[in-house]
Amino acid sequence: MKFEWQYTGSQPRKLRAALKHEGVSASLIKVAVYHGGKMQINGEDRWTVDLVNPGDYFSLILPPEKPNDNVIPSNLPIQIVYEDRDFLILNKPAGVATVPAHHVTVADSLVNRVRNYYERQGYENLVIHVATRLDKDTSGLVVFPKHRFAHAVMDQQLKKHQVKKNYYAVVGGQIKAPHGYIDAPIDRDPEKFVSRTVISTGKPSVTEYWLEKSSVQMSLLRIRLHTGRTHQIRVHFQYLGHPLIGDEMYGGKQIISRQALHCYWMKFYSPFKQQWIEVHAPVPEDMLNLINSI
Repeated sequence: MKFEWQYTGSQPRKLRAALKHEGVSASLIKVAVYHGGKMQINGEDRWTVDLVNPGDYFSLILPPEKPNDNVIPSNLPIQIVYEDRDFLILNKPAGVATVPAHHVTVADSLVNRVRNYYERQGYENLVIHVATRLDKDTSGLVVFPKHRFAHAVMDQQLKKHQVKKNYYAVVGGQIKAPHGYIDAPIDRDPEKFVSRTVISTGKPSVTEYWLEKSSVQMSLLRIRLHTGRTHQIRVHFQYLGHPLIGDEMYGGKQIISRQALHCYWMKFYSPFKQQWIEVHAPVPEDMLNLINSI
């Protein structure tokens, strides 16, 4: 796969520096140097120390990625919200895992479904990169970078909190504050293996929310994550005494069969297209019915 740029600087620059300026990591340069890739200036193979002059075109060529044979393709459907050469974004239904679990007999996670989709489309790269994940019983947007360069770009944006994600959640009880922050550290619950809890020795965790509508029984919230801890929204609202409706693990009322949490909006920057990508996923029927009952 080839990525090309035109150098717009006013002074000559080493090819390594020009590539890094475009977001190419040291590990990707190593792939180009040692693992079957190439670097070029004006269509000719070059080394990292060669100079790029003003107006030159320089490029990175990455070899095809070898697929993991342990990922079994699944022909179950996927709902594509957005796709270009670099990113595939899906609307994940509740009840479907993002990645395969070792203990399941049928491999039907999103990763398995995307592997089948890539094969059917005849894509060169069959490695399934996952940039964002959702819990099995949370619905909404999940990003699959389609090659290692796109994955590296997303990882950097996630670390710098540049990927924006909004959720809708229905919590138990009446929330009265129109807007709030929950700043409470989260880590594994020392008494349980799977669940998390607010604990003083945990990692910094910040959740921001806006009240959309409420009743004595339930409240609809719009939520923005400022950190990305496992189960963060679920844990923070249990901590406030308002666990998510349907969230059996964290004490929510069993009005629907899964936690009432949906990632409906996301925005991130694509350096490949040099523009922001903004996507939406409609709220699923089970949550819509719950919201309409408030």
